[in-house]
Amino acid sequence: MDIKNLITFIHVAELSSFTKAGEILGFSQSTVSFQIKQLETELDSQLFERIGHTVALTEKGREVLDYAHLVNKLTQELKQNIQDEKVVSGHVRLAMADSLCTAMLREGFERFRKRHPGITLKIVAAGTEEMFRLLDHNGVDVILTLDNHIYDTGYVIAREEKVGVHFVAGHDCPLRHMGPLSVRGLLGSPFILTEKGMSYRRLMDEKLAEMSLEIHPILEVGSADLIGSLVEQGIGISFLPDYVTAQAVEEERLFYLDVYDVKVEVWKQLLYHKDKWVSPQMETVLQYCIEKEFTA
Repeated sequence: MDIKNLITFIHVAELSSFTKAGEILGFSQSTVSFQIKQLETELDSQLFERIGHTVALTEKGREVLDYAHLVNKLTQELKQNIQDEKVVSGHVRLAMADSLCTAMLREGFERFRKRHPGITLKIVAAGTEEMFRLLDHNGVDVILTLDNHIYDTGYVIAREEKVGVHFVAGHDCPLRHMGPLSVRGLLGSPFILTEKGMSYRRLMDEKLAEMSLEIHPILEVGSADLIGSLVEQGIGISFLPDYVTAQAVEEERLFYLDVYDVKVEVWKQLLYHKDKWVSPQMETVLQYCIEKEFTA
């Protein structure tokens, strides 16, 4: 059995398209069709139903997909082990929340590069839904989420921790001298927030929607660090994770607003697909993520 045919089969199954699979693999559609036909002939089973322009796995195809993932995983392990490389090398693709990128790269990445010069890293900033789409279609190897707690047997959680989030304001904001606040009391203030629909912003918006409330920010921007800086300048208030604001709060450049009626639970989770072979380079990047993004 040709392993190339199995790999093509995996891509067609995940993308539900012969054309898209060919684009990723660098094959023509006719080549993809030929490889799938070879595999179906060898297994004496129809693996896909082709109705019009749609492609869907048959019952037998779903069974074969599990075996195909296993064979592909074992093949990659075999190739890596027999190479017996002393220096870990290879390319790793990581999707993560945009606000986590700075902490990942600001300090320590230079040491990582010196220690592992053979590893190249691609970081994709994305929302949670897009991260899992990429993970399910082998578009990335690892994801680092900042969202609700996610548990699914289809994924392996390499590390996780709960993250504190607060409404924050600058040192000279008059709200600083007020006692416990209702979120309604904040709605007249100018807000600076991350993009709508992104991680902790989405979770806050959902809580407000339950109260029939909505915030209309004066500025939406992806960088949480930039938002923190603007809030320090007194331009507005925001809703940010504590890892972004903790130092500024300690130095009294920012302070947490005591908002009693909106509590949001956010989790940071490092995950990969259960069928993904953890190569040496991927294991190295996982350990770097744990070192940089999770408390000891």
